[in-house]
Amino acid sequence: MEKLTEYKSKRNFRQTLEPEKSSTKTKNIFVIQRHDASHLHFDFRLQIGRTLKSWAIPKGIPKNSERNLAVETEDHPIDYANFEGTIPEGNYGAGTVKIYDKGTFENEREISIDKSYEDGKIEIVLHGKKLQEKFVLIKMKPNAKYPAKNNWLLMRRK
Repeated sequence: MEKLTEYKSKRNFRQTLEPEKSSTKTKNIFVIQRHDASHLHFDFRLQIGRTLKSWAIPKGIPKNSERNLAVETEDHPIDYANFEGTIPEGNYGAGTVKIYDKGTFENEREISIDKSYEDGKIEIVLHGKKLQEKFVLIKMKPNAKYPAKNNWLLMRRK
């Protein structure tokens, strides 16, 4: 099954300039996009395999020792790392998307980034224009406050 099936099913590519396909010539890229949609949030995306794994961060990128909710969303094509623009009204994610930061990342664990994702613990160092720091994503177990299965915590580490 193609990893972008859910992404493609939510979009009308005749109405939006969002990319439809993934490049395969990049490695270990990340992008953080400011998405002014129905609710302002940031989208945190990491290249894992041939797609960008994606999380919506409602409260933005954590500062210092904050732990911010990161809701995993559908995989996006690698080319989405360069996307900026306005998604027209009536389309999924309608609103303005601007790149906040982008660059590459290093996996800090001794296992592959794919395995880290599967384990629910990703430790990376971002090498962006703004952010050059360590971040950790940890998958949460569903609980009374956060019952969804796709919730993670994003933390900044020193």
